[in-house]
Order: sequence, then structure tokens, then C-alpha cells
Amino acid sequence: MEVIYQYAWLIPVFPLFGAMLVGLGLISLNQVTNRLRQLNAVVIISMMAAAMVLSFALLWSQIQGHAPYLRTFEWAAAGNFHLSMGYTIDHLTALMLVIVTTVACLVMVYTDGYMAHDPSYVRFYAYLSLFGSSMLGLVISPNLVQVYIFWELVGMCSYLLVGFWFDRKSAADAAQKAFVTNRVGDFGLLLGILGLFWATGSFDFNIMGDRLAELVQSGSISNFLAVLLAILVFLGPVAKSAQFPLHVWLPDAMEGPTPISALIHAATMVAAGVFLIARMYPVFEHVPVAMNVIAFTGAFTAFLGATIAITQNDIKKGLAYSTISQLGYMVMAMGIGSYSAGLFHLMTHAYFKAMLFLGSGSVIHGMEGVVGHDPALAQDMRLMGGLRKYMPVTSITFLIGCLAISGIPPFAGFWSKDEILGKAFEANPFLWMIGWLTAGITAFYMFRMYFMTFEGKFRGTDEKIKQKLKSAAATIVLELESAEPAPNFGPGAMKKGELAATSEHHDSHDSHGHHSDSPHESPWTMTLPLALLAVPSILIGLVGTPYANYFEEFIFPPSETLSEVIEKAAEFNPTEFYIMAGASVGISLIAITLASLMYLRRKIDPAAIAAKIQPLYELSLNKWYFDDIYHRVFVLGLRRLARQVMEVDFRVVDGAVNLTGFFTLVSGEGLKYLENGRAQFYALIVFGAVLGLVIVFGVT
Repeated sequence: MEVIYQYAWLIPVFPLFGAMLVGLGLISLNQVTNRLRQLNAVVIISMMAAAMVLSFALLWSQIQGHAPYLRTFEWAAAGNFHLSMGYTIDHLTALMLVIVTTVACLVMVYTDGYMAHDPSYVRFYAYLSLFGSSMLGLVISPNLVQVYIFWELVGMCSYLLVGFWFDRKSAADAAQKAFVTNRVGDFGLLLGILGLFWATGSFDFNIMGDRLAELVQSGSISNFLAVLLAILVFLGPVAKSAQFPLHVWLPDAMEGPTPISALIHAATMVAAGVFLIARMYPVFEHVPVAMNVIAFTGAFTAFLGATIAITQNDIKKGLAYSTISQLGYMVMAMGIGSYSAGLFHLMTHAYFKAMLFLGSGSVIHGMEGVVGHDPALAQDMRLMGGLRKYMPVTSITFLIGCLAISGIPPFAGFWSKDEILGKAFEANPFLWMIGWLTAGITAFYMFRMYFMTFEGKFRGTDEKIKQKLKSAAATIVLELESAEPAPNFGPGAMKKGELAATSEHHDSHDSHGHHSDSPHESPWTMTLPLALLAVPSILIGLVGTPYANYFEEFIFPPSETLSEVIEKAAEFNPTEFYIMAGASVGISLIAITLASLMYLRRKIDPAAIAAKIQPLYELSLNKWYFDDIYHRVFVLGLRRLARQVMEVDFRVVDGAVNLTGFFTLVSGEGLKYLENGRAQFYALIVFGAVLGLVIVFGVT
């Protein structure tokens, strides 16, 4: 088994090689490479599959008890400064490698059907492979410097993929918004890394944690400084994992094609933030104030994302806010010290959220045959309904995903979410209350989504609804065109959520054309990944049941030992578990019942309820006004500041330069009459100067 560890560095190299091979083909032999579409897809998928096989081998070896493996080499040295690079394989690394490679591999298979008509099909595969390689490189990094390098590569790839259809303004703006928002968090992360190195003299995770604790205990550095450094590092995950207040980029990232939405939301970019918190756990656990900040940030983000998702009519936007909410659960778990519960939910969420996003792409794919390629119609759930009989595989897998994320036993989400809620109740009942309410809201909006999409009567051929949505979309476009150009941060940019200008396919069809009166099931390349993802969405939670928590025995905090974990597990109280599980399942069932009465049986009118709670409805619909506030404070504020700086530059800086030039010109013009080349004139000037001096000094 030791040979496997010696070649573990190949895991990120395999997809990188595929991306380089296809990328070089696109640069040098563009037409030939684009014609060999299927061959390029096979190469990319094969490379990721090879990485997946090696990842499973490493996971099995770690399960069998192999010691963590570290291999490094000196990358830079100057005096006493030594920086090493390399890779590490431990329990956390092995688990994350399997999650990333399995989801990425299935997304790549799905992409073949979804992007079949896109002229940039090959380029998309190259970006996907580079994205997967960057995330895998981040996972195996043994120190913070290497993590930061791959962290930025992940951000670059997300920029390329969110703005994949860069010729469309809304996609370009969404990519820029994601890039800028993440730079805020990444700058904080960089400052935190440099500060921790200054304090501890190391970039190694465990060494930093131990030394920081010793320095604080001895009084060498203040507790305030330790808290500040920990929070600066936490800013990186806040941006990457879309936590409040840097969550605004993730819903707009839906401008990218659906396969990349699934990969970002399930296993790569947003998972990177939670992974870094887990890696930095040796530092955070010694700073209680920072742990509290992490816990309350996660709890508020979970509640925030869930309350916004309730009013979303765009199926992808609803799932995006769902991701924000679920990431909040994971971050809250890390903050209360429930290390294994947070990672357990990261694993289960990766599979059922990937399935839900790919399911939404399947729905959009089927709807476009009826309503055309206008996303204001193809992604709006108000035009769907009754799709279960047209798309049976998609509907069944989507229902499984809804049950899993709603925490209904025995689906995977129940075991991971219930463990987080149980640990939250032990740590802080207030945090448990927020998580418990969020669980109910989650079940409500997910089954609202399912009932509106798959049950009832198909509304895709209803011309009245189509015209209403088109006119609303046109109104928003006119508002955007007449407003000051700030499309993505402005109040009109995504104000109605579901009506943002986007596009799902760039092919030869007319953007508003259609060729069918009913939707259709997606091809097998799209439905097969859905069916495969349904299996872990149902079963993978069983590895973490409180009766036999194999997951916690495999993944436990660096500060604990396996014997301590087993000893804690022996203290399991079934009565307490049944009470906590019953409370979470009970509120989810109540929420599902309410959703069925409103959107399936039509016994309750949602519009009437919205009218009664109009301020709360508007707050949710406008996403708590965060986009509006950021637009006014940052975008408009920075533009005003830029204008003032431009005035200073024009009047002061340029003015000084221009004034210097003016004096030079005037003095030169004057002096040219004195420099005439006549010796008699020069003698006269000298005589006059001497005479003047004689008179001055003679008088004095």
C-alpha cells in the first residue's frame, strides 16, 4: 500500500494533464480539436476517473489504519526561512479526495448531454478538468502557503466557469461579482496567513495551533491579536463558502452552465471554505472568541439563506440559496466544536446537492423544448408543473434529494443534520433553535420547489403566464438599461430573482423558439449520473448513525484520539436522540404538509398569506436588501470616491505637471531673446550686472 502513497501526487496531476492536453489542442489545432468533441470528453473523464480510483484506494488504506503520510521537499530558503511543498494524505484528505473526484466525474458525464449543442463544449471540459485539479491540489496541500496557491487557482477557475458565456453581459457581470467578492475574503486570508507566520514562525497547521496557544498562555501575544488573526483567516472561508456578509456572489453564479453550478455548490469551491476551517481547526479551537464568531456566522447564514429561498421562483436560484443555508449548518458545526458533524454534513450534502442541481438542469433541458431557450421561462417554476409524468427519472431523484435535504429518515441528510442539531443543543440552545427553525423552512421551500415543478398541471403552454413573465422580464431589462450601469450589484440586477437575464444554452436554435408541446426526459448521459447520485443520497448517512458512528471514528478532531471518540460514543443516550430527532423530523413534516396544502392541494392561497405579511415577503423577495445596500454603499460610494480622486488627479497632480510645463515654456520663450549669439550683447549684460552690484553695495 505504500506505493499508492508515493504516487498520490498524481491525483491532481491526472485532471491537470487532461486540461493541458485539451487546452493545447484548442490553442494550436482549434478546429480539429473542436471536431473531436467526444474524444476530448473521453480523455477528460478518463483522467478524472483515474484520480477517483486512486482516491478510493487511499481512502480504503486509511480506513484500514494506515498512518498519515507526508512527503515534502524544500521549495524556497533564505537564511533561517525554509518553505516546503509537497502533499499529505490523512483521514480528512482521503475523504475529501473521494468526494471531489466522484462528484466531478459524474458531473463530467452529465455535461456530455447537457452541453451537447454548445459550440464551446470542448473548452468547457478543459475548464472543468482544471477546476477539479485545482480543488484536488488544495485538498492534499500540507501547509497554508500551498493551500493559498490552489485557493486562488480555484477562484480563477470559478471566474472562468461562471462567466463561461462571456459574450453575455449578465454572465460576465456575475463572474466579476464572484471574483471581487472573493478577493475581499482572500485578502483577509492572506493577512491572517502572514500574521500567523509572524506570530508562530510556521505555515504548518498543527504547529501554528500549538504555538499560538503557548504564546497566548505565556502572554507573548495578546488574546485580542490571536482573535484578530483567527478571524482574518476565517474571512477566506466566509467568501468561498458564501457566508454572511460575503454570500451575495453565489446566487449570481447560476449564470454559468448547470454542470458547473452543481460542481461549485457540491464539491469544489464552496466546500473549500469548510475544508479550510477543518484544516485550521488546530488554530481555531484555541481561540474561543473566534469559535463563537464562526458558530454565530454559520447559524445566521443558515437562517438567512433559508428565508430567502422561500420566495424564489427560479429553480436554480432556489437551490443556490439552499446551498448557502446548508453551508451555514456546516460552519456552525465547526464553530461549536463539532468537527466530525460538520464534515459529515459536507459529505452527505455534496451528493444530494449535486443530484438536485443536476436534476434542475435536467428540468431546464426538458422545458427548453417547450418554452425555448429564454431562461426567464425555462427556469421559472411558475411555468412548470406536472413534469413527473414526462420526466420520471428526474422527478424520482429530485424527490430523493428533497427528502434528504429536509432531514427525513433514513435519507442521508437526516443523520448529518440531526447530529449538528444535537451538538448545537449541547453547546448553545439558542443556536439549536435557529438550526431547528431553519430545518423547517428548508423542508417547506424544497417541497414547494418539488410540488411546483413536478406535480399538478403542466403550465408550460399557458400563454397568459408566458406573456406575464416576458413583460416582467422586459420591464426589468428596461430598468437596468435606464439605470446607472451597475448591473449585478444594483437594486434591479436580481431584484426579482427569477427574472434575471441569463441563458442555459448557446446553440443554433432561436433563443425564443420551441419545437414541442410537452417536455421530455433527458438523455441517459444526464439521467445516469442522477441515478448514481441517488444511491449515496439515500445510504451514505448510515455510516454516521449514533448507534454505530463509523464516520466519527474515522474523522475526529486533531486534538482528540480514537479512544476518546469511542469513549464518547459509549455514552450515547437513545432517549435524548429520539427527542432531538423527533423535534427536527416533526417540524420538517409540518413544513412539508404546509407546502402540500399550499402548492399541491391548493387549500391555502400563498398570495393571500404573502399579502398579510407583506413586509416579510418583500424582505425575502429582495434578499434582505443586501444587494441594494452593497450597491449604494460600495458601488456608488466607490464611484463617488473615484470621481473625487480623479478630480484631485486632474486638478492637483496634472495641474502641478502642467504648471511646471507652462513656466518652462514661458521662461524658455523669454530666454530665447537673450540667447542671440552676439558677444557684444553678452558683454553689455555683464557690464550691467557689475554696475548694478557696484551701486547696491556702494549704497550700503
